[in-house]
Amino acid sequence: MAAGKGTRMKSTRPKVLHRLGGRALLAHVITCAARLSARQAVVITGHGAIEVEAACAELAGAGGYFYSQMATAQPLPADAVEPASPGHQRRPLQGGGSSDTQCAKPGGELKFARQEPQLGTGHAVQQAVPLLADDGVTLVLSGDVPLTQADTLAALLAACGGERLALLTLELPDPTGYGRIERAADGNVRAIVEHKDATDAQRSIREIYSGIMAVPTRLLRGWLARLDNKNAQNEFYLTDIVKFAVADGVAVAAHKITDAPQVAGVNSPAQLAELERVYQRRQADALMEQGVRLADPARFDVRGTLDCAQDVEIDVNCLFEGQVQLGAGVRIGANCVIANATIAAGAVIHPFTHIDGEKLGVAVGEGALIGPFARLRPGAQLGADVHIGNFVEVKNSTLAKGAKANHLAYLGDATVGERVNYGAGSITANYDGANKHRTVIEADVHVGSNCVLVAPVTIGAGGTVGGGSTITKNTAPGALSVARGKQVSIANWSRPAKLPKG
Repeated sequence: MAAGKGTRMKSTRPKVLHRLGGRALLAHVITCAARLSARQAVVITGHGAIEVEAACAELAGAGGYFYSQMATAQPLPADAVEPASPGHQRRPLQGGGSSDTQCAKPGGELKFARQEPQLGTGHAVQQAVPLLADDGVTLVLSGDVPLTQADTLAALLAACGGERLALLTLELPDPTGYGRIERAADGNVRAIVEHKDATDAQRSIREIYSGIMAVPTRLLRGWLARLDNKNAQNEFYLTDIVKFAVADGVAVAAHKITDAPQVAGVNSPAQLAELERVYQRRQADALMEQGVRLADPARFDVRGTLDCAQDVEIDVNCLFEGQVQLGAGVRIGANCVIANATIAAGAVIHPFTHIDGEKLGVAVGEGALIGPFARLRPGAQLGADVHIGNFVEVKNSTLAKGAKANHLAYLGDATVGERVNYGAGSITANYDGANKHRTVIEADVHVGSNCVLVAPVTIGAGGTVGGGSTITKNTAPGALSVARGKQVSIANWSRPAKLPKG
């Protein structure tokens, strides 16, 4: 369910599209469903429906396409306001998602049902009914509850067993605002009572309904048709199906958990921030369990996937985005940002380094030394033992084993050979105002400080470029190339003097 407006977020963005761990809240929920091998995911939209449905394109895995299908609204009870009919639409959703989304089976369907207007949770699920097959189990999830784990939902589905109504419940010290689980004398669930409709005695109950349930679809369809809005909020409550199940003699199971963050929803920026820290701490704990050494797990963020080999060390305030792989013995210094990169064994990333591979990726070879204050951009491919020092930027360039650019330099669209030494203040001038061109620096070249290599150009193997040179033509192997203005010295020259003030 993703139809709510989320006014407490005080944002024009639909609530379910606010990000946690680098992904939309809704993406976490759909990914969890994919891990359960769900036949389909039906997203019930309302506020910001077009934006939400468009954003779901990012959830298409590399193994195949999801297809979107708009549902026609389910007829409502006679005393409800008739919603607008959204019509039908079917289109392929393309685009890559994170590695987590790729666990969905190729050919699985992502569908949408519009809830217009929003008349309660029961009314929301009514809109999805035309898209549901009677031979399955419907798992009802909330689009703003991002931390529910697949194993928890698997246990809930097992409790359902295709025959029972199964509810995910939790005891809270302060259950204010939540529906209460009312049990009979024998301990069986007999009803869920919404907070606004509860008596004082019912409000004293600490076991709450999480908003997550599993129910045989064939039973759900009939129970939804019996809903009414005769309650304090004049809404159609999904929770009312519990009393229908009891009345029909269908068992109601409660799968109680103790991990509150799994069912915590996001209704405000403060709650989003709280869950972000929970999420990141769980990421950190999982990595430390694998042997990763984190200087401070409270100052660590992953917004994507991070795969680490043995003996990886990560200092404070590091951010990992997209897909990042760290080889054995890699050390990451403090305050680094690393996105879509593979860093081979033994490499050291010194503090304040920024690596962003975007779609092309970045590769850092074994034993390489990067930073501090270095920047590696998309297409940077660094071989073993490469040194990239402070304030050096590399983009769409390959550097072979042992190449060094230690200070204040730019290498863009370059092919750099083994053992090249690239001087401070030197750049490859790769852009002519319309097109990019490549610079080739062959093995064992020494480029002096403050040089400009105007592409396309090749510096022959073993050659030397004198400091301050602007090279516009290819140079022969082993040659010394100097291209700079003649030095002029004027004897006994006096600097201009400042004029008196006033």
